[in-house]
Amino acid sequence: MRFFGLIGKSLEHSFSPVYFKEKFEKEGITDCFYNLYPLKFIDEFNQLISDFTELSGLNVTIPYKKEIIPFLDEINDEAKKIGAVNTIKFDWLNNKLKLTGFNTDYLGFMDSIKPHLNENHKLALILGTGGSSEAVKFGLNKLGINFKQVSREPREKNTYAYNEITKEVISDYKLIVNTTPLGMYPNISQCPDIPYGAVTDQHLLYDLIYNPKQTEFLGKGSVQGAQIKNGYEMLIKQAEFSWKIWNNIPF
Repeated sequence: MRFFGLIGKSLEHSFSPVYFKEKFEKEGITDCFYNLYPLKFIDEFNQLISDFTELSGLNVTIPYKKEIIPFLDEINDEAKKIGAVNTIKFDWLNNKLKLTGFNTDYLGFMDSIKPHLNENHKLALILGTGGSSEAVKFGLNKLGINFKQVSREPREKNTYAYNEITKEVISDYKLIVNTTPLGMYPNISQCPDIPYGAVTDQHLLYDLIYNPKQTEFLGKGSVQGAQIKNGYEMLIKQAEFSWKIWNNIPF
């Protein structure tokens, strides 16, 4: 048997086990299981892989996409540039375990957003500065879209504070991507603090959150006529890229 799974802090509402269970059933894969492995602290990771020696691959979610890196033997070039890992491949070489980190978030993001982009979407605002935002930044760079980030505590020159996001800024940035957990179940009434009244039908609002399907952020954009998209398709696509990495399938 081969075991895969997800590590993170709060995993009760994760979609991944259901997705992989359905995938295994649909494709007749009978020797694989996908489980949740919650870690209170990242320091518990070594004990996890020691206890579960049949692990063949892991996904990584909030808040460990950056913190996992020192525990890995190697990370590929894209993950290194992004500075965050969401996929770990397990390889046994001469009876020694080698852990390699990858990032499939940016691939899932790019594949899911590309069909919705048009000439209006030359500038983007990225809400949040966590591990997920790094994958979005990398993806937008590859798509040739200039961006600025928005943070509660901006430390970099290319970053706005939320109180600097005026109606004029919203008017200039027609693509807005939420990478924060604001609005995620069960705190569904929360949303990033931006002037939604300046959003128009020329805007695209993209939320990495997929539970609920329509967050408060997306709902406020929809009321203004904006095109909206949640993170469900990104999740599926990044999961498929993870599966290909674990099984050495080219893409």
